[in-house]
Amino acid sequence: MFLEMIKSISISEKEIEKRFTFTNVEYLRKLESLDKSLVVMLGHYASYEWINALQLYGLKYRTYGIYKKIKNKQFDDLAKRIRGRFGGTLITTNKTTEVILKNREKGILGNYAMIADQSPKLSRARTWVNFMGIKVPVFEGSDRLARKMDMAVVYLHVEKVGRGYYQATLKPITEDAPNEPKHAITRKFVEYLEEQIYNKPEYYLWTHKRWKHRNESIPKNAEIIN
Repeated sequence: MFLEMIKSISISEKEIEKRFTFTNVEYLRKLESLDKSLVVMLGHYASYEWINALQLYGLKYRTYGIYKKIKNKQFDDLAKRIRGRFGGTLITTNKTTEVILKNREKGILGNYAMIADQSPKLSRARTWVNFMGIKVPVFEGSDRLARKMDMAVVYLHVEKVGRGYYQATLKPITEDAPNEPKHAITRKFVEYLEEQIYNKPEYYLWTHKRWKHRNESIPKNAEIIN
């Protein structure tokens, strides 16, 4: 996976189209016909960095990648080079809401890709979920944004089909986010990701310390997603 991230610096459009294919782009075109922006939720699973290949399918909407700015400028510039290839646009996490609102005011609709299995700082851990049998804090930015701004939501299901080759399928979470119960979008995302990990755990990026707060006391005012 790390070697593939490095390869992302120089891989050609033709090569990435061959190595990272989408099985149901027609479903995404159907969602675009709803005339609302889309949240693509994904985890640290398989070659998730290659989602920027989505921009190569001639879609109507522009693809935006949400990422956390890296303190080291050289590494941050490298991340932007990798993730911003093939016409996609990168947005830092602290600018996400602002950019989406500005785009909506201008009538610009987009596909917003968000890695949703990050672990928040303990001081900001207001929502906890049972993930792989362990209660851990979870970010709910994707959930809140989708419900507040009426965005459709899908899960990016990536399967490794050969050495250096992947197939991605967009699995529906909701087309009517404002009417979803609180936490329902997050719960569905966790279910999809757990299913993939249980099926093929070797393709999950275990090094990103998803369970680093597992032994911490859950605040009394925290919300628990069952």
